[in-house]
Amino acid sequence: MTSKGQVTIPKAIREQLRLRLGDKLDLVLDEAGGLRVEPVTGPVTELKGMLPKPRCPVALVEMEKAIAASGGRAL
Repeated sequence: MTSKGQVTIPKAIREQLRLRLGDKLDLVLDEAGGLRVEPVTGPVTELKGMLPKPRCPVALVEMEKAIAASGGRAL
């Protein structure tokens, strides 16, 4: 453990838990004093409402025209 309380999780365990950079983990102590490491996950429905609704809808054709006009770069 580092002086900041950080620990390294072995690659095999990260792969088994399918962990990626930025993922959050829960550290859970059980009744016997053991430690469980669990990835924090949530249902996709929790994402609803995170972004504001668009002021006016844009048709796919209009999006494609805007992309083409920008030379294919993201605006």
